Amino acid sequence: MADQIQQKTIDTGVNSAPEAWIKTELARHPQRPYPMDYIEAIFTDFSEMHGDRHFGDDAAMTAGKARFRGQPVMVIGNLKGRSLKERVQRKFGSPDPEGYRKALRTMKVAEKFGHPIFTFIDLAGANPGLGAEERGQGEAIARNLLEMSRLRVPTIATITGEGGSGGALALAVSDKVLMLENSIYSVISPEGCASIMWKDATKKQQAAAALRYTAEDVRKLGCVDDIIAEPVGGTQNDPAEAAHLVSGKLAEYLDELQAMPMEEMLAKRYAKFRNIAQFYATA
Repeated sequence: MADQIQQKTIDTGVNSAPEAWIKTELARHPQRPYPMDYIEAIFTDFSEMHGDRHFGDDAAMTAGKARFRGQPVMVIGNLKGRSLKERVQRKFGSPDPEGYRKALRTMKVAEKFGHPIFTFIDLAGANPGLGAEERGQGEAIARNLLEMSRLRVPTIATITGEGGSGGALALAVSDKVLMLENSIYSVISPEGCASIMWKDATKKQQAAAALRYTAEDVRKLGCVDDIIAEPVGGTQNDPAEAAHLVSGKLAEYLDELQAMPMEEMLAKRYAKFRNIAQFYATA
């Protein structure tokens, strides 16, 4: 079975493993700007909101009110941290259910006041720890999927690095889903995929190619709406220019959504996610 999968990958012209893996390493680059870097560079007057009103305040998720080119908006993003101590505190950017509930609480506030919502995503997945599962990780993610699908305000999600599994999708059921050129968006990590398919995590490069999770691959499947170009060599080489490019795309799509009648916007959002990733074999 593994040999058949490998041969199919080669025959159908999927990205070679080295190319897909280079994208993976760029998406994970330790100096790549994180969601909070984009929030600080693109928005003004950011005022963070804390707590989920159920259990606690997740250090792996930030959410708050801000202004985008003078307009009040809500911004949300996961936090990874730079130092080892900060990374441990933020669970390496993997939110607990409290993080997703905090995000949803702020989204409902935005909806109440008619403010657009911007989410920024760079996470390998939701926290899989025992405590997170005991406090309803699956339910928190599912609730976000449901509620985001019917929010009556424009929503734009941007995947800036890794977009991992349901942990990313819980912030990405949006009118427009954007990916940076060297980001990835997948149901599972390449290491996890290789461990399941080939019982060998060292085949992660082969898994990266088979998963088709690069920005161009994911766009072909209809899972994202647009790809944002990066500075030469990746966003870590010129974070200011990367933020400028992201800001331009956000402004473009926000104008488009705000010009659209509400019911049309909601219908298009619903239809997009109902038809996402459908594909048919060709002779």
